[in-house]
Amino acid sequence: MTAIPRLSRLEEITDLSTIWHDEAKDFTDWLAKEENMHILSQSAGLEISAEETHSPVGKFRVDILASESGTNRRAIIISSFSQTEDSGLGRVITLAAGKNADIIIWIVRHANEEHKAAVEWLNSRTGNSTGIFLCEVKLFRIGSSEPAVKFEVISRPNNWAKEVRKISEDASSIEKLRFDYWNAFQDYAFDGGSNPRFAASYRRWQTSSNYGVVFGTGRPGVSIIIAKTRDDIEAGLNIADDRELFSRLLARKDDIESEAGMNFDWLELPGRKGSRIRAKKSPAPLTDKSSWPEQFDWIMSSVMNIRETFSRHMKEADDEQ
Repeated sequence: MTAIPRLSRLEEITDLSTIWHDEAKDFTDWLAKEENMHILSQSAGLEISAEETHSPVGKFRVDILASESGTNRRAIIISSFSQTEDSGLGRVITLAAGKNADIIIWIVRHANEEHKAAVEWLNSRTGNSTGIFLCEVKLFRIGSSEPAVKFEVISRPNNWAKEVRKISEDASSIEKLRFDYWNAFQDYAFDGGSNPRFAASYRRWQTSSNYGVVFGTGRPGVSIIIAKTRDDIEAGLNIADDRELFSRLLARKDDIESEAGMNFDWLELPGRKGSRIRAKKSPAPLTDKSSWPEQFDWIMSSVMNIRETFSRHMKEADDEQ
């Protein structure tokens, strides 16, 4: 008879401040990191990337302003190490309105039944594109192991993972075609297995007829945008309100383009808060379905080349400061 190994006991760490001493700073800064946003994303069934921390809304602040990969829907994350309170729910709604958020993630130490019911009621009365996730954050360890975090979703929008935006009967033919395009792209990317690196880095999103889709880079304020027009495709890096970062990357232009194997237009966009670095594939007609697989391959390889090359150079540029 095979001996059963001795099993350790899973223990919950009830005092979260032993790990995150300052909720407003320590927990928010920890969560905004790519690997930790990935843990939250997996728990909620989303793919979100942090764009900005401690983002102001009047006299308040949103802990993390984020975006959903693929849809460009705006998300806010608000945390509290206490149990849910009436004032906390009001603050969540105020911040969501201030940021015009589509996705609201409210992270608490403990969710009361009445506030769980309130979130469920709100979710039942919002449209398919807007929803509130109520999550409890928990810490565990086994014996003397390092602590492990778990985000337990207490309430989520009804049928969120299954809902697909319906194109109305009076929608234009180009909108319907673009909807089919992005639907086919996801089937090709996530079921076809043609680019395992892309499939491992991102996940399906709620298909729409949007002109563009957004992918995270793991760095707040920096995202990858894919824009599909009738005749071509643009793949670009969008830098929100950081001229200094744009300048540091521009100084590395030759190395970046050589490593990525792509030629970029470097657009500082004077007078705007953001700047863009973009490449283009042309022709890439939307109406030619036989060329879609080739277009999809270009999109996936471009996203991964941009993400990996620019992430490395952004880190090196930061280290040089």
